[in-house]
Amino acid sequence: MDTFDIIVIGMGPGGEHVAGTLAERGLRVLGVDHGLVGGECPYWGCIPSKMMVRAGEVLAEAQRVDGLAGAVGGVRPDWTVPARRIRDEATDDWDDRAAVERFTKKGGTFVRGTGRIVGAGRVDVDGKPYAAELGIVVNAGSRAAIPPIEGLDVVPYWTNRGLIEAKELPSSLVVLGGGTIGCELGQSVARFGVDVTIVESGPRLLAAGEPEASERLAMVFEREGIAVHAGVAASGVSGDDDGVDVTLEDGTTLSAERILVATGRDTDPGAVGLGSVGVPEDARVAPIDDRCRVASKVWAIGDLTGKGAYTHVSMYQAGIVIRDVLGEDGPVADYAAVPRVTFTDPEIGAVGLTEAQAREAGLDVTVGVTPLGETTRGWIHGDGADGFFKLVADPARGLLVGATVMGPYAGEVLGALAVAVHAQVPLETLRSMIYAYPTFHRGIETALAELERDA
Repeated sequence: MDTFDIIVIGMGPGGEHVAGTLAERGLRVLGVDHGLVGGECPYWGCIPSKMMVRAGEVLAEAQRVDGLAGAVGGVRPDWTVPARRIRDEATDDWDDRAAVERFTKKGGTFVRGTGRIVGAGRVDVDGKPYAAELGIVVNAGSRAAIPPIEGLDVVPYWTNRGLIEAKELPSSLVVLGGGTIGCELGQSVARFGVDVTIVESGPRLLAAGEPEASERLAMVFEREGIAVHAGVAASGVSGDDDGVDVTLEDGTTLSAERILVATGRDTDPGAVGLGSVGVPEDARVAPIDDRCRVASKVWAIGDLTGKGAYTHVSMYQAGIVIRDVLGEDGPVADYAAVPRVTFTDPEIGAVGLTEAQAREAGLDVTVGVTPLGETTRGWIHGDGADGFFKLVADPARGLLVGATVMGPYAGEVLGALAVAVHAQVPLETLRSMIYAYPTFHRGIETALAELERDA
């Protein structure tokens, strides 16, 4: 039996970081993955999807020239351009040889296969046993959730992977799911001329966030010709390679050339063998402590932990695991200020609790809301400056507990608010700051004033 110090199952961003760093520190590390080293993010998630978003933004900005800078002609969407960038620049045509070499050059050993914990310090990879003396790190990731809709299993459909890999776009697309993935990808391809309809079974788009963001995004989508059916689920699907029909529970039938399934992500702790270390076989996430430990000498990071399906969460947890394995001091996990960005146009950035979550937690909160268009920078920006600032504060402690920003560069503006929530910066300190004029982030100052009025 081949023996290592650490075995990492799942070489997505966090797993690759753990494996590579520990190998550099001199440990014997085995990295295992049945897919591509790097995981979903660089090949089908964060990187290529934001290339799509960027391409769509450029097209939208070109349409905004009238009224701001004169007139422009000859703008012609061409999907082959971003498709080529995704294939050649982002993914190397979905080839991970460079990533594997990056890891092995650090001293690690890589095995392509499906890894599963089979006992204390024991891992099976497609029938071959391996031993880990110091421990096992699980970074098994997630997969697209496929809803049990009648007929969906016999109709050709895309998940995010199919759309990201597409060399040609369909003339029309029904998107099942109005969450982050559905909204980002739907808006992006709509700007390349695809007739897009989004179906969301929940009451609104981006239902986990603030309702103000949902309402404004729905208005933007309507203006851009994207149809939204919210509060109604799909009950049946039929069709073939030439086209599909989607029947909704209210009797509406939608026809399109393609379906994109974007109804969330599934994780499966049992599939990677965490049942052998005490995790219930039917668990949806891996229970972890504040050092990402599932059990003695077993750690879990990333989507599997249920702390946020974001690359930045996986990388954050990876740092905690590295320190724990090496016996180094450092902060333990704190998820009170996980930043979240939806890269629609306009962007939506959020951190901490929403107003509803804060009230459900028993907090008597105050709220400050400022429309972006009423700020100087929003007014200067003109077309495309849809959005707002919303701050949620706990006046008893004098702290922000959550914030949402919607508008151009909202993910960048969010940084200041993420620091405020994470570091528990007093409201009076935030009010005493000097905010550069005229910037988007100056809207934070106005929203802070609205908090006082709500008190």
